[in-house]
Amino acid sequence: MILEGQCAGSNLCPLSRVEAGTVVCIKKLSTAPEITHRLRELGFCEEQNIKLLARDSGFICQVCNARLGISEELAESILVEALPAGSGIGEPA
Repeated sequence: MILEGQCAGSNLCPLSRVEAGTVVCIKKLSTAPEITHRLRELGFCEEQNIKLLARDSGFICQVCNARLGISEELAESILVEALPAGSGIGEPA
């Protein structure tokens, strides 16, 4: 579920605007090349399904059977698409 309906005209939203507990598919990493490379090494790659577990002081995501914490700034640069309820986590879409 997307918070505050802030997906302007498309299904893509920054990860920072997704509600905790939502499964999403990563569609685009809008980060510097070295950050993008590192995210991909950690499993944060395009077409990967992830679950946002928490969004309190940082963003905790379940990725490839691991939990990864990222900053709000980084979450803002990861564009995702919400998936239907019951979608798998940790597998490519």
